[in-house]
Amino acid sequence: MRYRVFLVEDEVVTREGIRDNVDWASAGFEFCGEASDGEIALPEIESMQPDVLITDIKMPFMDGLQLCKIVRERMPWIKIIILSGHDEFEYAQSALKLGVTEYLLKPISSQDLINSLENLSAELDRDIKERENLNLLQNRVEDNLVLAREKFLLRLVMGGVSSAEAVEQSQQLGLEIVARYFLVILIRIELCEESQPFDYQDYKQVEQIVSNLVGENNKVYLAKKDMEELMLLFKGNSREQLQHDAGIFADLVKQEVEKLTTCELMIGVGDPQNRFGDIHHSFIEALGKIKSQIGDYPAMGTEGVINQGDLIKLDHETIGNYLKFGSITDFDEFFSACIQPISTAALKSHLVIDYLFVDILVTINQFVSDLGGEDDQLVLDVNEIESILANVNSIGQIKQEMSKIIIPALTFRDSRAIPERGIILNQAKAYIDSHFSDPELQMAKVADRFNISPSHFSTVFRQEVGVSFRDYLSKIRINRSKELLRTTNIKCSEVAYQSGYNDPHYFSTIFKKKTGLTPQQFRSQSQENQKVE
Repeated sequence: MRYRVFLVEDEVVTREGIRDNVDWASAGFEFCGEASDGEIALPEIESMQPDVLITDIKMPFMDGLQLCKIVRERMPWIKIIILSGHDEFEYAQSALKLGVTEYLLKPISSQDLINSLENLSAELDRDIKERENLNLLQNRVEDNLVLAREKFLLRLVMGGVSSAEAVEQSQQLGLEIVARYFLVILIRIELCEESQPFDYQDYKQVEQIVSNLVGENNKVYLAKKDMEELMLLFKGNSREQLQHDAGIFADLVKQEVEKLTTCELMIGVGDPQNRFGDIHHSFIEALGKIKSQIGDYPAMGTEGVINQGDLIKLDHETIGNYLKFGSITDFDEFFSACIQPISTAALKSHLVIDYLFVDILVTINQFVSDLGGEDDQLVLDVNEIESILANVNSIGQIKQEMSKIIIPALTFRDSRAIPERGIILNQAKAYIDSHFSDPELQMAKVADRFNISPSHFSTVFRQEVGVSFRDYLSKIRINRSKELLRTTNIKCSEVAYQSGYNDPHYFSTIFKKKTGLTPQQFRSQSQENQKVE
């Protein structure tokens, strides 16, 4: 890469001598322009954006120090070389204060100037590298912020955030979500022809269209629920206006997508809610409307069609009281009284049974969040429900699957009665998170650090965390190795060492077992994905 040089010198002979006698190319530079004084030079410099400015210090109209001051303020990245025939301290002092890189006394030889330029070339190389690193860091920070905002918004609409937490976290993430009313829109993206091959770019194009329509509107927030579904959270101070705006937006999105892409959309608009804790009801309504448009939800019986009114019959107060005060041994009684009557109707339609589970799931998420827990560690994700319920055809099966999402919440609630255990486990997890790169890290070592027997620590860890110590540690190490493979070019053996494996071959075996790819294949795939994006 050649850096560009601009020269300002009022003495014609000196200016032409520098321009014509310096071998710019051999020093890695290109002479891009010249001027006789600072006033003439300034617009040229702003237009050409050189990397280096060489200027005399004494000139008519605008002298070198005045020019340097303006350039330093407007274009601080430009390196400056001052030429002066005055060996006086105040000039050098003024130049240094302005951040001048080199100060050369006339007369100067071509070699003197080339030596200075070569020094500057190394500085410019470092500056470019630093800017690249800074841009990379800024992009990572921005990407992480986007992901954090999406995760927060999805937890909020699915009932996984308490009111106080919603306000606090939204402020930390730069989101202004406080309003009188909230409404959720879900958008499901479908290819027009099912026989068409999957094309990631089709979905990205739809996402970009929706994002462009949202624009800088601070009353609408967009999050990607999964590859095929987008979620929009609308807020406003009037129920009627919110419904009106959401309806217009939904129509506009559908028109734009069908005009610009080969995809079709199914859009569900929930009803407005006036509390953070009730936003999930709007989400459930929007989800129900999406499900009702999907053709693969045939009726399971012959007792008639299920209408929208049949979808919302849960007694949320009874469910809430059971979660707060009921015991695991009372589950059968709770199910018979609260869930079984709805289950009979739900068996008429896959749509209703799916809707039922989503409604209960978000209620549990809200309950767990209010207790200070992370809902995604305790119960199923909404996106998992369809596959789990695909073969549910009886009340007994409904009861079995329902117990899998309710009992963990009760277990978590009961564990809060023993805060010491929770504190110790949090400390143990923090210790593991910060020492995972130690290949000698073992469960016995961690248990001993917290004065717990290894067998008891193993039992408590699995109960609280949901996985064994070995699986938890392995997950952290593999995630760290993925990060290093994506973001660095260090050797795979060094990735292994930094991830806590002292045997690269063993690391490669474990990595392939967990991911289906060798470390090198994973790195190559990540690089290809980045090129596509």
